[in-house]
Amino acid sequence: MTDTKQKVREFYDQIGWKQEADGNYQNARYEDLRPVSAEYIHKTRLRVNAGLTRPGKFLLDAGSGPVQYDDYLTYSDGYEKRVCLDISIQALKEARARIGAHGLFVVGDLAHLPFKENAFDGVVSMHAIHHLALEEHPRAYGELHRVLKAGRTGVIVNGWHEPLLIRAAEPLIGLMRRLAGKGAKKKKDWLNAEDPEGTFIAKLTPQWLKREIGSQIPLEIRPWRSLSTRILRWFVQPKLGGKTFLRFIFWLEGVFPRFFAQNGQYPMVVIRKK
Repeated sequence: MTDTKQKVREFYDQIGWKQEADGNYQNARYEDLRPVSAEYIHKTRLRVNAGLTRPGKFLLDAGSGPVQYDDYLTYSDGYEKRVCLDISIQALKEARARIGAHGLFVVGDLAHLPFKENAFDGVVSMHAIHHLALEEHPRAYGELHRVLKAGRTGVIVNGWHEPLLIRAAEPLIGLMRRLAGKGAKKKKDWLNAEDPEGTFIAKLTPQWLKREIGSQIPLEIRPWRSLSTRILRWFVQPKLGGKTFLRFIFWLEGVFPRFFAQNGQYPMVVIRKK
């Protein structure tokens, strides 16, 4: 596990949180930044706010990265300070440049938080726990729960392993790739130091989360974003009513939250400290 974390740290220090020629971080290539998807992505990111309790003194941003998107800034509205914790020093340098005096910045491990119990009025963790080995996920959730004050909530966003909607779309994406003259998409080898495209990720299933985490910590699984970046890029096109389609998907996620929370790509897990 130590080697895994070292690889993750090196990736983000050297590659992931470095700005490229277009002004975006290298990590932004995992997001759909096209205008046609912007409204949908903006609205899904703001869903995190509905899971947080306000006002408060300290919000913990666990695995903060550089607080990459403007929408992420809204999570600390109503809190005096945003405590950014990350394993990457480069991430914290970027976060400090972005939020300045509103932030406190700590190098640390999500599975071994350097904070006392009941230290925070809110917790948010965006796409960070999945960089831990699966056996450390329960400890990470437990740590986030431990540092929450009683009656307060935390929001964790990660991705499911091969959820229903993604499995259903993959055959069609494969066909479209072949028609476009592209081969099958290969999985990245995160252990290969010469492969800078990605880093270690361990995703889980709703069943695993309920069994391993939900049995220990009160939690609720809500939809965050049901469509993966891969689906957005292949199926959502501006000339084919893409914006209207995504407005319909966002509406469906609100009408059938349980289905989309457990079968879409990205769940929003709300934990509560009794």
